[in-house]
Amino acid sequence: MPLSLLASLVVLTVAAWALTLYQTFSMDMPMGIAVRGGMEGMEGMAGMAMAGITADGWSLAGIAAFLAVWTVMMAAMMLPAAAPMIFMFAAAQARRGRQVAVPTWIFVAGYMLVWVAAGLLVYVLVQLGSEFATSLDPPQRSKWAPLALGVTLGVAGLYQFTTLKHICLSHCRSPLAFVAQHWRDGRVGALEMGLRHGLYCFGCCWALFAVLVAAGVMSLAWMLLLTLIVFVEKLMQRGRRFEGALGIALMALGIVVEFGAIEMPWISG
Repeated sequence: MPLSLLASLVVLTVAAWALTLYQTFSMDMPMGIAVRGGMEGMEGMAGMAMAGITADGWSLAGIAAFLAVWTVMMAAMMLPAAAPMIFMFAAAQARRGRQVAVPTWIFVAGYMLVWVAAGLLVYVLVQLGSEFATSLDPPQRSKWAPLALGVTLGVAGLYQFTTLKHICLSHCRSPLAFVAQHWRDGRVGALEMGLRHGLYCFGCCWALFAVLVAAGVMSLAWMLLLTLIVFVEKLMQRGRRFEGALGIALMALGIVVEFGAIEMPWISG
């Protein structure tokens, strides 16, 4: 089972990255807040959502499309960091002499459901952002965009020093302790454990993904950077220095972006 599980996770992750890269490179422009009624005046504005999805306003089709792309992207970015926990769960199932494959994938499904729910929240936020952007004149948008990204970076940096961040990260860094503390039998138990781990993971990473949303949901550079950051954070058993350094770097970058010292992503000349 370990080898087949490893192979399945590798295939799933590679497929998710392939679909994500295809979506990224097939778009005519970076995904950004779509101003209803056209893109006029959007130059110089950082992406905060998916271009075209917000253009038609609130709709079930828009939600479905957004969640499909978001879920694939989250699978690509988060499964590598979740792999140690998934293997620990599978190992615990095997030691109990029970079926391993089905409960393990139920655990993974529960984990991903948390990120699907997060996608719903992101969809609402980008819709509201689109409505706000539409209410502004083009010059106002150009002033508002770096402020929004700068504040988001600052909040993400400050969150690195919070108790909640450390608590959630400690659970994610200790798969054995998590499984021992939160073990539930059966398929329903596997789903519950997956949801619980997903919530801890969301508690670790929500601020970092807020930066992704503010910088552009399909920004390949940010996706790769955040995937690496999340992976390193969860693998480091004693990573307080890394967390602190990252927090300081995010706050410094936020200040620089907010005051316009550097250009935001995809500013067109």
